[in-house]
Amino acid sequence: MKKRIIAAAVMAAVVSGISGIASYGQSKSFKLGQWTEIESSILKELNRSYVDSLPIDRIMRTGINAMLENLDPYTIYIPEEENEDLQMMLSKTYGGIGAVIFKEKDGNVIINEPYYGSPAWKNGLRCGDEILSIDGTPTRGLETKESSDRMKGKPGTTVNFKVMKAIGGDTVDVAIVRERIHIPDVEYVGMLDDTTGYIKQTGFTDNVADAVKNGYHELAKQGMKRLVLDLRGNGGGLMNEAIRIVSLFVPKGSLVVSAKGSTPESVREYRTTTEPVDTVMPLIVLVDSGSASSSEIVSGAIQDLDRGTIMGKRTFGKGLVQTVRPVAYNGQLKVTTAKYYTPSGRCVQAIDYSHRNEDGSVGHIPDSLTHEFRTAKGRIVRDGGGITPDVELDAPSYSRIVYSLVLNGIIDRYAIRYAKQHESIPALEDFHFTDEDFEDFVRFAEGQEFDYRSGAETLFDQMKEELEEDGLEESMKEEVAALEKAIKMDKEDFIRLKKDEIIPFIEEEIAVRYYFQEAGIQVRLRYDTQLKQALESPMVEI
Repeated sequence: MKKRIIAAAVMAAVVSGISGIASYGQSKSFKLGQWTEIESSILKELNRSYVDSLPIDRIMRTGINAMLENLDPYTIYIPEEENEDLQMMLSKTYGGIGAVIFKEKDGNVIINEPYYGSPAWKNGLRCGDEILSIDGTPTRGLETKESSDRMKGKPGTTVNFKVMKAIGGDTVDVAIVRERIHIPDVEYVGMLDDTTGYIKQTGFTDNVADAVKNGYHELAKQGMKRLVLDLRGNGGGLMNEAIRIVSLFVPKGSLVVSAKGSTPESVREYRTTTEPVDTVMPLIVLVDSGSASSSEIVSGAIQDLDRGTIMGKRTFGKGLVQTVRPVAYNGQLKVTTAKYYTPSGRCVQAIDYSHRNEDGSVGHIPDSLTHEFRTAKGRIVRDGGGITPDVELDAPSYSRIVYSLVLNGIIDRYAIRYAKQHESIPALEDFHFTDEDFEDFVRFAEGQEFDYRSGAETLFDQMKEELEEDGLEESMKEEVAALEKAIKMDKEDFIRLKKDEIIPFIEEEIAVRYYFQEAGIQVRLRYDTQLKQALESPMVEI
């Protein structure tokens, strides 16, 4: 406890000093020097006289994190040992075998999903195969991250596995040469019908604009007459890739976004510099509360330039530009350097990003707190945080038990078990989870530990706690008992009740194990009611 208090006190002093930099008319440099000196003197005194050995690394990292969190949620410090994680975030590339793994606490590593074309796939690893050892070290005693770290490494190096095969149970030695693994941001390109093309984009790392461009040309060859660009759940990434994607659909020289920071070099306009592939094809951009940052640059520019129709739900509201700067000892500082604005002048950043919905997205903002802006053709759009779609679509909703089955890995575990028991499944278009299959899932889930209460039951449990606090539990004993009997359900009965909600998730996870990520998207599209609503909705006349 003493150590935590001391660390907090040290960094609170630093934070309060930095936040008060401009006080009393003193210069930023003077105040920074003053508080740096104070911090240094406190640490030196602690190091000299504190009763226990001083955990310098821990208290300083805690203090730095607390200092940066006091600024905004996106300014972070990355020490040298985490630089590979930064590169993974920026480029979605790493050196390894190309597989998602699954590990129970006291179990072996299980291959959950090999990527198509990866070294794991080329060496015959499939879902359900158990990794007994990595370079001679048994996996049973390793944590998941330690197992993953041992599988990663410099491309061209070899990692040796002892593997128990899912089908047949044979134990084999497998030597795999690591490669540079890239997780693509464009997960799926395909035709939804005879004239509607569809591109699912999940990020904005290097060269994703080229992948979108290639997807466009591929779909055009198949007779595409309108395009759906799906940015739902896309948390963003590199701003220059967002600009390049907009440049595919608007005239060369069009303003896409502007940035404004505290220094002259941070104030810039970004325009398209290449010729577009198409400026007239009807374009639908799908967004939701998970669409952030570069997704908002794309959707905001397409909306402001009247190039397409934005459909879905209001976007996240992250209008801050981050720049990665080197700091001492090979660390990196990802620092917010500017806010960005759409072509009409709207700031995408939420008015108050400290008060958001549970998922982090923008809460309700009354019109009285926002301002009107005009698109290229005079349509009214508003600021206040995020991009408000031209066409609002109903968001999918799921029961509490569905979230619980997914987040607790129950469906994941079942898909692995299924893959161990079925060497193959029908072609994707013919694969459907049958009633018999679902009963097998019910039996499996019934034996798993997870919170299967309904939303009503969780509220009931909260009510009981409130009644106990208020001393009313005894006087309302009979009423409470009757209500509890009415709303409580057995686990298997509740799972059966939500069968129609659960089956799409099971089908998707099983399809991925046999036909890889694209198959998962194809299954998801079968049940995508929001996409179907978008295709039936009239587009904005522009």
